[in-house]
Amino acid sequence: MRSAVVVGAGLGGMAVAGVLARSGWQVTLLERADRVRPEATAVVLWPNGVRALRALGLGDGLDAIATPLPDGGVRRPDGHWLVQPRSTPAERMPVVVHREDLHDALIAGLGDRVELRTGVTVRTVRAASGERPAVGDGRHTYEADLVVAADGADSEIRRQLAPESSVVSSGCAAWRAVIPWYRAPQLPDDQPLHGETLGAGYRFLAASLGERGNAGASRRGGVYWVATAAGAPRPEPPEVQLALLKRWFAGWPAPIGTLLEATDPDDVVQQEIRELRPLPKAYGFPAGPGGVVLLGDAAHAMPPHLGQGACLAFEDAATLAGLLRESRLPDAVTAYDRLRRPRAATMVRQTRRMSAVLQARGRLALRARDAALGTISPRMRNTAAAAAAAWQPPS
Repeated sequence: MRSAVVVGAGLGGMAVAGVLARSGWQVTLLERADRVRPEATAVVLWPNGVRALRALGLGDGLDAIATPLPDGGVRRPDGHWLVQPRSTPAERMPVVVHREDLHDALIAGLGDRVELRTGVTVRTVRAASGERPAVGDGRHTYEADLVVAADGADSEIRRQLAPESSVVSSGCAAWRAVIPWYRAPQLPDDQPLHGETLGAGYRFLAASLGERGNAGASRRGGVYWVATAAGAPRPEPPEVQLALLKRWFAGWPAPIGTLLEATDPDDVVQQEIRELRPLPKAYGFPAGPGGVVLLGDAAHAMPPHLGQGACLAFEDAATLAGLLRESRLPDAVTAYDRLRRPRAATMVRQTRRMSAVLQARGRLALRARDAALGTISPRMRNTAAAAAAAWQPPS
């Protein structure tokens, strides 16, 4: 029986651990935290991410928890439309999923061939040509035919195998929250919920997680919002951070103020936005009978402006699983590197182009952005959407 060690029990790590176990592998899943607990926020999945989850055998579970996310357009803080809402074909429309629902679906897909060990901080990695790949925490060594580094942007495995790649700040921070339906405000019909508002270094998006009263036993409903602002994360407690958000977004179009008022401090999750620069020179490292691969943010952490972080992690997992079904293990590691590096580079390039538009600051830069956004943004988004939609799991 082939064996794998997966480092990191985030979305990508659980996805790859589950698909390997369902394919007959014996999997050890190592997690740094003492508990595997998702954020009480949400994640947007574009068609490529949905397609990847279906390739991983998780499509039925996704259908029960996902909500289509129509195009809501882009406005300025004064309410002026920069990009009007547009009709989106169903096959190009993203969906939004509560992270806890997605976490539950991934946990259910692990099966009984996955041994989950928490409180394990990986400190060493072995990827020599004549030995089985392995990782260690200073007390134990975990050997396997395959090691999957899904340990996030701060991956110790990547730091040792691809030291040329570093985590750097993207120059902004994000705040996310889900307002459960029992606290979510009733909004008038003339106040669009879905949509995006852009200011000078500030951005606010909101989306509905299902319909009020129709959450069901397998879905957590509510209103999801995310706000971004230029600068470093705030050190203040959540109550002060929420007060700052209310001040920063005061006077912005409805229902932004209403949503912030309905948010409890405990709902808010702050995150520093970081990225890898440059990307690693390799995503696969053959070793012994198999090798080590980088997956998810460990391979291609990027700003969330195109919503591709989780999608690419699921692509990584589906690609690796497909290659392992069709190829010998060392060949699959090499093929994974060959397929995933250019794919990640394309999406990172598209994300950085969008970042330059969204993070414009200064009067002249904002005027130029707003004047051109109606033409540039749809074209740029269409290009990015086409690049994302072009992915197919390996046959």
